[in-house]
Amino acid sequence: MSEEPKSRPSWQDQLPQSPQQMSEMMGGPRGVLDAGIPGILFAIVYGLNGQDLDSALWAAIGCGVLLFAVSLLQRRSVQHSIGGLVGVGIMAFVASRTGRAEDFYLPSVLKNAAYASAYLVSILVRWPLIGVLLGFVLGEGTAWRQDPVRRKVYTQASWIWVGVFGLRVAVQLPLYLAGAVTALGIVNIPLGIPLFAAGAWLTWLLVKRVPTTKREPADPVHVSDDATHP
Repeated sequence: MSEEPKSRPSWQDQLPQSPQQMSEMMGGPRGVLDAGIPGILFAIVYGLNGQDLDSALWAAIGCGVLLFAVSLLQRRSVQHSIGGLVGVGIMAFVASRTGRAEDFYLPSVLKNAAYASAYLVSILVRWPLIGVLLGFVLGEGTAWRQDPVRRKVYTQASWIWVGVFGLRVAVQLPLYLAGAVTALGIVNIPLGIPLFAAGAWLTWLLVKRVPTTKREPADPVHVSDDATHP
């Protein structure tokens, strides 16, 4: 007589069951895609069209609008597409004001530097950002901060994202300073979804090992006899 399969502990049902689910909890690859494709197209058009800035800017803006329209037609959440479209608009505005094609990528460099700094500061103040982001999604709230093991896992996972965003800056900044527009567009490919997916996968490997922390129930309010019987 075969044994019945053991049921999983209930805490495992609260965890993301795959790197894909973890990725979606953290914003998903769609946002990375919507933000990355216009930058790649900008570099291609700029290089193939005699380094004409205006045509490259319009190509990137048009690409952002097209991605937004596709999201609407597919009836998917447009949150990431809106974010990508706004990002492209900011990048195009900066480049059009300065007249320097490499400045199209300046907002991306600054954004990645800001994200890396935010994750690093969150670790230093013992509020690792991954815990803040996933705690509420997984129903933990901030109770994980009272669990040393869980807090350590979120700290380690936050270091992963310091590395992800820090690596992007380490690659992009020298190219930006060198004015290497085509190279900036090319490196967006490996630094986009592949790097994001790797970060989500490593985060999932860490988070899935440790049970989620249950929230402490609120203490009931006790009303004294003197209050109920004046």
